[in-house]
Amino acid sequence: MSACVLGRAGPGRALRIPLFLERVSAGFPSPAADYVEQTLDLNELCIRRPAATFFVRVSGDSMAGAGIQPEDVLVVDRSLKARHGDIVIASIHGEMVVKALELRPRARLVPRNPDYAPIEITEDSGFEVFGVVTGVVRQLARSS
Repeated sequence: MSACVLGRAGPGRALRIPLFLERVSAGFPSPAADYVEQTLDLNELCIRRPAATFFVRVSGDSMAGAGIQPEDVLVVDRSLKARHGDIVIASIHGEMVVKALELRPRARLVPRNPDYAPIEITEDSGFEVFGVVTGVVRQLARSS
């Protein structure tokens, strides 16, 4: 699974979208409320540190078990120090990838799809973390 950088987050005009007071039931339906509690700016929801945030689009299915699908857009924070278990955007052997970072018992990048093998991190692998994935943006229905 590889990643293609889409752009950086930055200050911009806030786009306020209505946020309804009632939550949507994923089980039994409940009557919908017809009033708005507040507005929601998706930048505020998805981006904590605009100057350190960038977006990448995913290709491949090696992270499907982590809920990351091909064509998803990942929100990546460069200011976070990558820790064991984080999903990261990294460069290894000259390729940008998205994988889970394991630091113990040995350093490696681990896919979340059993069809793919982990990638061992060695001194010769040219390994560099570009950021920690903090969010996923997915479009469920595409307009034609």
